[in-house]
Amino acid sequence: MTQPHEPTEPGRPESRDPADPHHPGSGPPPPPPPPPSYQPAQQPAYGQGGFAPGVDPAAPYGVHPVTGAPYSEKSKLVAGLLQLLIPLGIGRMYIGDTRTGVIQLIVTLVTCGIGALWPFVDGILMLVGDPVDSHGRPLRS
Repeated sequence: MTQPHEPTEPGRPESRDPADPHHPGSGPPPPPPPPPSYQPAQQPAYGQGGFAPGVDPAAPYGVHPVTGAPYSEKSKLVAGLLQLLIPLGIGRMYIGDTRTGVIQLIVTLVTCGIGALWPFVDGILMLVGDPVDSHGRPLRS
């Protein structure tokens, strides 16, 4: 037999028997939601994607601290030593300034070696100063 429905106070929800099959919340409680799945961050495989933080792909050898221009792939030390040890304009040809290198070579050959003073002094200036390559980028140290 059904029990009479008891009136409740205004503003208070009706209390019903949860075992009542007509009760909207009857039956077993729903299972709790599954915990969120956390996956560790994946790093890109070697040689794929991302660069190291702070490395500009347009300037793999860094940038000049004063001008901000990217460094050349050519070395200032190699160019200067080539000019000093083989004073025939080889250092200028190495950095891509072939016109000046060929002129130094011709001057050295025409003057029977006396003109080798020019590439020698040029090599010292390359080592001391901030020479640039054929693209206008400063040579790396």
